[in-house]
Amino acid sequence: MYSKLALAALLMATAEARFGQEQSVANIISSLSNFGSPGVAPTLAGATPGVLLAGANACDKLTLADKIVSQLGNDKAVIDAAKKLVAAEKNFNPFVVSIPSICSDPALPATKELRGIVPLVDPAVTGADVQNANSAKSLTTPFTNDGLSVADIMTANGFTNFTAQSSSGSTTAPAAGNNNKGNNNNNNGNTGNNGNTGAVTSAVTSAASAATSAASKVSCGNVRTLTTIVQPAATSAAANVGNGNNNNGNNNANTGNTGNNNGVQKSTLAGADFGLCVPTMSFVGGRANRKATEFTFQAKDALVAKGQQEALNPNIITNRICDQLTNVCQANAAAKTACLDAKAQIQALGTKDAATAQKWNELLGFAGTDVSQA
Repeated sequence: MYSKLALAALLMATAEARFGQEQSVANIISSLSNFGSPGVAPTLAGATPGVLLAGANACDKLTLADKIVSQLGNDKAVIDAAKKLVAAEKNFNPFVVSIPSICSDPALPATKELRGIVPLVDPAVTGADVQNANSAKSLTTPFTNDGLSVADIMTANGFTNFTAQSSSGSTTAPAAGNNNKGNNNNNNGNTGNNGNTGAVTSAVTSAASAATSAASKVSCGNVRTLTTIVQPAATSAAANVGNGNNNNGNNNANTGNTGNNNGVQKSTLAGADFGLCVPTMSFVGGRANRKATEFTFQAKDALVAKGQQEALNPNIITNRICDQLTNVCQANAAAKTACLDAKAQIQALGTKDAATAQKWNELLGFAGTDVSQA
């Protein structure tokens, strides 16, 4: 009993310490008393703790950041203070949830100078090292943000361990199977090794052993998560091995490749060489344990899609594809330019349907690609 009380006290003390750390933002805003009407800066500063509370809507702090600029002006000191609020870590109750909530409203923040900035998260959250490094970087070099919410931007840059929350308060849990998709991509790569059943079996066995070992040290909730990751990977690997060369052909078709003998499918755009990748996009329902009627966008090429979660917003995927042309695809300058132009056109369309994916593929010289296949 004593140990439980001691643990609870420790957790509470830690939460209070972290919350106190976040209040430094309020002090910065309060120091802006030379800007705006008398008393406005302290009033705005007083509102800051409330938007960082665990029970506050994740979009509230972005609305307040916009209000700071609109009421105090766009002096650099004001903008810098508002940026600190956008990037501030928002509390969450560790006794209720284990991940933070992030605003999914693409209209917030509305202030141009505040867009592309992503927040800090509690260091105890899985993946926090990646996200907190992104947050620090975004204060000086904002991420691509056209048509994207803060949640979208975080997803596009490698962090998905959060709950998305709209301005109205509705929430969307992280899509299940994101890690599993990465395993499936690796299995697709394994199908290139004809008859390499032993290697695949060994990999699956090792993964299962690691999951079992880890499960003995975590709570029941985590055990379920580990099971979700390992079992589909094993199933996928077994299916890929059993199908042999026929399955290899299917995988190549699904990712937009024309087959091992013919190399990577080429674009019809003159001068555009997309290197190792086929930059096409699909629009498929039921991915990652979503409802069959919930359709999402995703890059068809496994090399492009690796590590990227499917998205309801096509702009996340178009941004990912264009980034990967430089990161992994070895595309030429003409291909990169074509991708950026196509990205702008898709954003201007503002649509989120199969025609959107078809238009994207057409713009990059892959007209006729079946967008209904992952």
